[in-house]
Order: sequence, then C-alpha cells, then structure tokens
Amino acid sequence: MKPERWNDPSKKIFPYQVGFTAPPHDFDAAPHDFLKIAPEGVGAHGRLIHAEDYAHELSQRVDNFHKLEEVVHCMSNAGADVVGQVGTNWSHAGGKTPDDIRAYCARLEDTYQVPLHMAGLSLVEALHDIGARSIAVNGGYFWPDWRIGTTRFLAAGGFDILYSGNFVDHGLMPTQEEVNDATWIFPGDFAMRSFEYVAKQAPEADALVIIGMPNFRRADGLPLRPVSILHEIEAAIGKPIIASDCALYWNIFRTLGVAPLGTLPRILARLQKGGT
Repeated sequence: MKPERWNDPSKKIFPYQVGFTAPPHDFDAAPHDFLKIAPEGVGAHGRLIHAEDYAHELSQRVDNFHKLEEVVHCMSNAGADVVGQVGTNWSHAGGKTPDDIRAYCARLEDTYQVPLHMAGLSLVEALHDIGARSIAVNGGYFWPDWRIGTTRFLAAGGFDILYSGNFVDHGLMPTQEEVNDATWIFPGDFAMRSFEYVAKQAPEADALVIIGMPNFRRADGLPLRPVSILHEIEAAIGKPIIASDCALYWNIFRTLGVAPLGTLPRILARLQKGGT
C-alpha cells in the first residue's frame, strides 16, 4: 500500500510528482524532456531497471518485465503520483496485447495506488483519442523483430496498418548494423525525410506513428527527441503524428490533471486550453 503520509499534500516536495523508468543501460532523456514542458509545481524522479549483460533483446524484456512492479512499488513508497515507463518494446514483448498491458497496469495501480503508463500502450490510447483508424508506422531505428512486434501490438489495438518500415527501408541508412551503431542518435534531417517517405507510402492514413524514442541532432549537435520537433513536422506533413514519447507524456499530464507548456505536437497541445 502507498504510505499514508503521501495523502497529506503538505508532506510532498512537489504538488505533482512523477516517476520515470527506462530500459537498462540507457541514460534516458524522459525526465528532462518532460520537465521542460511541465508547469511549475511538477517534479520528476528517475529509476532505471537493473539487469546484467543487457543487449536490448525482446527476450530480455520478457525476462525482466517483472522488475517494473518493483519500480512502481519504490515510486509509491517515495510519494509519486504517477509512473511513466519508457521503452515501447516492453509492451509487446512476449506476444503481449494491449488488453494484457491494461490488465497489468490496473493490477499495479490497485496494489500500489499509483497509475503506471507504459509507452507502448500509450501509443494505442493516444491514437484512439484523436480518432485514428488507419496509420502508417515510421519504424525509426527499430530492429525488424522490434518493429514487427510493435506493429502487431498496434494492430491488436484496433488500427489498420497501411505501412511499416524503418530507416533502412526509407533508404536513409544502408544496414541495420549501422543503425544500431548510432545508439539511437541520428542526423537532424532524418526526422523530416523519414516522415516524408512514410507519408508518401500511405497518403490515406489518418495518422503517422513513430515507434521508439529516436534522437535527432539539432544544428549545434544537441540530440532532440520527437517531443521537441514534431510540431514542425506535423505542420509540413499536414497530419497528426503520434510518437512514443509524446504519447507517454500526454498520458502522464492527463493523470496529473495539468496541461503542458509551449508549442507542442498535436497530441500534447490537445491538453492545453483551446486545444483540439
């Protein structure tokens, strides 16, 4: 059970407290990115899942999936109001479906009195929120089995998949090995070029989706995730784009009952006053 003292707002450091967790062996940008768009009064804390010899394989997600409960338990003890899980592949690994993940998150919330939002399921929920029925998937850096699994998960969520391909399929990089060596960070123009390619493959899609959380280098070399750049790409493409990071933050802000700040991608802007 969540400690009773956290029911007293005067005991909390921040009125709204968010916990994040991410895959092992990754210094994750989520707490930083989230706080950049959060209003005053929101605090964030991170806790990595620990696993030895982790190589980002789907089977390792399955083997370590139980550790998410430990994270939620720890965040509950620390007074978190909600927990966000980074790592889109954790939702579908082992053949899990959206219904499986909903049931899992509901059980943890019932046990620890803290909602858990997972990136993979957040994609499904955000797409339903905008009324999308057909989608085209930008697989970004995803390995083939990651992309196939995530695409299956999205289809199980009720969407018609019109296209799915990654940076190799888009002709942006010659081999998956070179994609992997980039360690999730890519040239800045890859973002627009990949979405232009995906949009051309499925012009009738209601929305585009980018799975995973790639980083694209700004002109000065700083890596930025989709939350920082998608509003410009959406304007150029003319369609809503749902990204794993944006969908996760959207779910967290909804749970907190506060709106994010700044010029943001459409899914997050919907939470702002006058957003649609």
